[in-house]
Amino acid sequence: MTQTHRSPQRADAPVRIPSDAPRTGTSAFVNGHFPRRRGLIILLSVLGGFLLTVIWSAEFVDRTIGDSVANTMLGHDAKETPIQGVAAGILFAFVSGVAGTFTACNIAAFGALAPLAGTTGGRFSRFVAPLKPLGWMSVGMIAVSAVYGAIVGVVGTSMPQFSTAPNAPGGLSPRSIQSMVVFGAIGLIMIYLGLAALGVVPDPFARIARRFPNAPMVFMGALIAGFLIGRPFALFRQMFRDAAESGNPLYGAAAFTLQSLGNIVIMAVLFLLLAWLAGSRLQRWFSTRPSRLAVLTAVAFIVAGAFTFLYWDVRLLARREIIPWYPTAPWS
Repeated sequence: MTQTHRSPQRADAPVRIPSDAPRTGTSAFVNGHFPRRRGLIILLSVLGGFLLTVIWSAEFVDRTIGDSVANTMLGHDAKETPIQGVAAGILFAFVSGVAGTFTACNIAAFGALAPLAGTTGGRFSRFVAPLKPLGWMSVGMIAVSAVYGAIVGVVGTSMPQFSTAPNAPGGLSPRSIQSMVVFGAIGLIMIYLGLAALGVVPDPFARIARRFPNAPMVFMGALIAGFLIGRPFALFRQMFRDAAESGNPLYGAAAFTLQSLGNIVIMAVLFLLLAWLAGSRLQRWFSTRPSRLAVLTAVAFIVAGAFTFLYWDVRLLARREIIPWYPTAPWS
């Protein structure tokens, strides 16, 4: 009888693990499936964020879109009509939040929804499944916006955002410095989360997510609410001044909470519709190669983060004539 001899596998032989081999994700933002060519993904994402700052027109987004939306929803000129009373102020807060959905200080919120893509099940379950993470994100948003609004209702008249002084060329007003610090920090955090999704840096939620799986979404909600702390959007500052002059912390908390919720309502509806109409296709696409979801999450975070940091911390310096030049499109 002929025996077949097989050479034993060396115990110390290196084993190559495919990039899409089963892994355990550490949090909602890191699924553990890391793609190849991560350096190229990072480079292209940063370039995308930079190009967005070049073509971005605050005039068009803030006034043409934002003011038109607010005027239509309120039925009058939002900027020229004084806010009369608490009820009108709360309505104005929500409407101005919706109107500010696509402003430069809110665009980073789109990156938060990427990890929720590709839900499974029938159409109804695909529509309902994202409501839970969106709910946890709202918890973080409400906590931060309510606290900040209450503070504004108490001491808002002495805060930089209350000032209406124009910015002088060659200098930075306290209001601009506040925006730079807040949005610069948010941008860097978003970039870090994108790098974590690619496995380049450690997942900051790896430990806490073991006990509290929804902690990443709560944090993202808090981050989105943080936009209010540096927001220079004209309609927001109108609401800010009204809440500060009221001296009522409860009114401030309610107004800022509704402003923050208004910022994401359109994005949430669009995302739910996407999950309902195309969720099964996305889920099959992601399950074929799970690293695709990691790429989507990373690109969303890095593009949004790079845009936020470059727009508010570099391009702003050029607009104030502190640095000599920053490339911008003719219409921006």
